[in-house]
Amino acid sequence: MEFDLKILRGRDIPENLREIPQPPGKLYIAGSLPPQDTVCLAVVGSRKATTYGKDAVKKLISGLKGYKIAIVSGLAVGIDALSHEAALDAGLCAVAFPGSGISEKAFFPPTSLGLAHRIIKAGGCLLSEFEPDFKAQYYSFPMRNRLVAGISKAALIIEAQEKSGTLITARMALDYNKDVLAVPGNINSEFSKGTNKLIRQGAIPITSSDDILEALGFKVDKKSKQQNLFEDARPEEKSVLKILTEPMSRDELIQMMKMPTGEANALLSIMEIKGLIREELGEIRAAF
Repeated sequence: MEFDLKILRGRDIPENLREIPQPPGKLYIAGSLPPQDTVCLAVVGSRKATTYGKDAVKKLISGLKGYKIAIVSGLAVGIDALSHEAALDAGLCAVAFPGSGISEKAFFPPTSLGLAHRIIKAGGCLLSEFEPDFKAQYYSFPMRNRLVAGISKAALIIEAQEKSGTLITARMALDYNKDVLAVPGNINSEFSKGTNKLIRQGAIPITSSDDILEALGFKVDKKSKQQNLFEDARPEEKSVLKILTEPMSRDELIQMMKMPTGEANALLSIMEIKGLIREELGEIRAAF
C-alpha cells in the first residue's frame, strides 16, 4: 500500500527544524505530526545492536509511557528500528526520518517498510526532504541525521562504536545546542566505546527512564508510574509481585513460582527489563 503524502512548507514545518542552520525548504510527510506540546527525543545507536543494547532500548523507552514524548529516529536496522517498536509498544508517538524518499519503491531500509506503516497507523509520521522516489545515497544519511537531531530536544545514544554514523547525530545535536544523553556500557565492548567516550566528554549518563524524564524537564511522578507498571503487568507477573512481599533469593522465588526453572528465569528476565523487579546483592525484590 503506497504512502499518502503531503508537503509541508514555511510555517507548517516544525519550528525546531526551521531554526537549524540548514533548514529544509520543504518536507514530505506521511501520517501526522505529534501535538505541539509533545517533546521529541532522538534515539539512535548501532545497527548491530547487542543483547545489552536491545534490552536497554526496551527498558528505557517503556518507562516513558504516559508522558508526552515522541521517539524520533531513522528506521535503520538495529537500535533505530527497535526504538520505534518500543515507542509503539509503550503507546508513544513515533517520528521517523528514512534516508530515502517516502515511496514503497524507494523506501530504505526495505526491511522497515512494515514498521513504517505501523507508525502511521498508530498516529505517528514519516518525514523526508527527499523526493518520494529518491533512493538512499551515502550522503543522504548525514542529511537525514541533521533533521533527527534538529527536531528533537535531546538525543539519546544507545550503543555506538568509536567511529560510527551514530556519533554524527550526537555531534549535530551538540551543534544545535541540544542535550546529548548516553547509555554507559561494558568497557570491553566495541559497541560501548562511542557512548562511554561521549560521557567522558560531558554527555548526560542515562541508567533509567527517570534520568531521561529529568533531562527532558518532566516532573517524575513515581507513584503514578508504579501504578501504571502494575496495571500493565500480565497475570503471571502480578503473581510474582504478590510473592515478593520481601526480598528473596532467586532459587527461593523460583521454587515459590511453581513453574519450570527455564520458564521462571525467562519471566524474571522480562520483568527486570520492564522495571517490575530488580536484583541486588543476590536478592530479587519488587521495584516498588
